[in-house]
Amino acid sequence: MANETNTTTDHDTIRAWAEEHGGVPANVRGTADGEGAGVLTLDIVGYGAGEEELEHIEWDAWFEKFEDAGLAFLYQEQKASGEDSTFFKLISREGADTG
Repeated sequence: MANETNTTTDHDTIRAWAEEHGGVPANVRGTADGEGAGVLTLDIVGYGAGEEELEHIEWDAWFEKFEDAGLAFLYQEQKASGEDSTFFKLISREGADTG
């Protein structure tokens, strides 16, 4: 269904969605504390901030921080128009429907 969002904590689903949309695991530059990744995001090729603001990291480090922070991945497959969507957001798992 167009314009519908899904929420998941499944690493394979997140990685598959990201790779399908040209996404690379990243954190926001200047937010890492030396103990791991900083503020997480995905660098979607052609969208977003790019290399000046984002630092690409390995999937393992990204998922480790994702789990430590208790995050869930909210994403959209299609826009209301039916076009492919690159919308995603990292949200707290608390109260998220990750069904």
